[in-house]
Amino acid sequence: MFRRAFWFTAGAAAGVWATTKVNRQLKKLTPESLAAQAADKAVEAGHRLKDFALDVKAGMTQREEELNDALGLHQDPDHPALTDNVTALPGPRRTRALALDPHDQNTHRPKLSYNRNEDH
Repeated sequence: MFRRAFWFTAGAAAGVWATTKVNRQLKKLTPESLAAQAADKAVEAGHRLKDFALDVKAGMTQREEELNDALGLHQDPDHPALTDNVTALPGPRRTRALALDPHDQNTHRPKLSYNRNEDH
């Protein structure tokens, strides 16, 4: 008799435990819960992206300082002798476009031919 009572109680406890687990999993799969999980993941990804951007910016600043030191372009107020003789770097050069105007009659285009037999 005690054996039957023990196994009955053990079975009932296992049933309650399994039912609780299943209900928890079903609640995790509701649309509201899935939306909240997705929002949490998005916020977490945003924080990681922000940290990455700050790391990149710090690395850029450090590398810029290294390059300025190597080129002698110090912005340090402790070294006024170095900043007095620094001139601004020249701007980008403008190059003339190589394309010829199709409407210009004075432009002579060389006729280019390609013969595959010349390669052999």
